[in-house]
Amino acid sequence: MSGCIFCDIVAGKMPANIIDQDDMCVAFMDIQPVNPGHMLVIPKKHASFLEDMDRETGAHLFRIAQRLAAALRKSGLKCEGVNFFLADGEAAMQEVFHVHLHVFPRYKGDGFGLKFSETYHTKPTREVIEGTARAIKAVL
Repeated sequence: MSGCIFCDIVAGKMPANIIDQDDMCVAFMDIQPVNPGHMLVIPKKHASFLEDMDRETGAHLFRIAQRLAAALRKSGLKCEGVNFFLADGEAAMQEVFHVHLHVFPRYKGDGFGLKFSETYHTKPTREVIEGTARAIKAVL
């Protein structure tokens, strides 16, 4: 896709430190890492959002990420845990509109975290949860 930095990486038009690739996906180092070892896994075929990507590619993306997580733990880098993060849409903090799964090592005191809203600790009623579930099931 024209103007997509990740498509340019796939095409070899932009530099990247590629860690792994096959006919469906490519994994490379993030240029603004949360921690050393932060990688991105992307589909080679452009998909702006998860719904634009076929299921086989999505499953394969996560299989690669699982291998990378295991590699992080064995690499000698500081790694007490691993996070996967995928932002799907601007409200979810997606900045590059080509599906990408972040894989990065975590350790105590690394400074990274998620912030919950003030209402997070107020649990919804069972009826509210059931209504939400019905809305989702209705479109599956």
